[in-house]
Amino acid sequence: MNKSFVLLAIALLGTISLYAQFHTLSIPQTSPKIQESQMLGVTKITIDYSSPALRDRDVWNNSGIIPQQGNPIPWRAGANMATTIEFSTDVKIEGQLLKAGKYGFHIIPKDNTYDLLFAHNYDQWGSYYLDVEKDVSLRVSVLAESCPKSEQLDYEFLNRTENTLVIGLEWGEKRIPFKVEVDLNETVIDSFRKELRGINTYHWQSWNDAALWCLEHNTNLEEALQWVNRSIDGGYGGFAANKNLTNTSTKVRLLKKMNRLDDMDKVISDAKEIHATAYEANGFSRFLLENGFYDEALDYCNQFLKTNAKVWFLELNRGISHYFIGNNKMALKDVRNSLKTAPEQFQSRLREIIVEIENKTFKLPGS
Repeated sequence: MNKSFVLLAIALLGTISLYAQFHTLSIPQTSPKIQESQMLGVTKITIDYSSPALRDRDVWNNSGIIPQQGNPIPWRAGANMATTIEFSTDVKIEGQLLKAGKYGFHIIPKDNTYDLLFAHNYDQWGSYYLDVEKDVSLRVSVLAESCPKSEQLDYEFLNRTENTLVIGLEWGEKRIPFKVEVDLNETVIDSFRKELRGINTYHWQSWNDAALWCLEHNTNLEEALQWVNRSIDGGYGGFAANKNLTNTSTKVRLLKKMNRLDDMDKVISDAKEIHATAYEANGFSRFLLENGFYDEALDYCNQFLKTNAKVWFLELNRGISHYFIGNNKMALKDVRNSLKTAPEQFQSRLREIIVEIENKTFKLPGS
């Protein structure tokens, strides 16, 4: 071969190689990469996919775009790399258990029924190399439904409840939905146990809020009582103790729920010794009223008003206490006194309360 020709060929290859090197330019993609995340309780759901456009194609009826019957391969449920979906806790998909983790998401269309495949071998280009027998952790079947036209393929989070939602792949006028469900109590309480061992262990609010969540969901009450005690008494050696009317109120409600009434009465009695501002006293006396502790609310208001200047909203609360105990005369006296010093914006409602007490129709908000 001519030597000069070889040198020229090498030079040309070098030039081609130079221009073929990778770069870091951001260039718009035909099917842009999208990541969407959503919280379900404390469970984080993350979907990674590339979003192709319709571009006037009949994608659902053209087997060249979306393979039908899984022949020869399933569909990647997006473009480019296979779509992935990740769950930070165990979930149920259409009622079937799927362990926490990251999965490749693939679909096999069968007319209007769609098999959804969750593959533990998730890092794949498309679905070309998916081994349906060995790579798939879960397979469920769902029916498609219609939806408003979507030019770009996307995933929507729909029909949310406290512990369920529906994820819908939408493209064109078709939606492929599947239901995701979490065990709310198990996942939330397990999360609390982990987080309360970290920086949250030094904050009384975190222990109280964890206990309050259990109370409001009527679950894990014994441990919730330990948590609210930790909020009040602190950790080792009493570190970060903070006894206040907020966590004391939570403890009262827990003890009532657990029917430990003697312990509850003692906590309410001890609460009277906690230093409080007028606004904190208002909150605690309202708490007592809303939970039916009318005698205790009356005693608390009397004690606070005895050592503090007259406060209109505590006079009101004392009047309401009298009302529920059955002493309308004292109830009207207190509410009328509160009217004398209450700001203008509250006076209309106070006059209504006076009429309601006279007619014995007064009710606490929410009752």
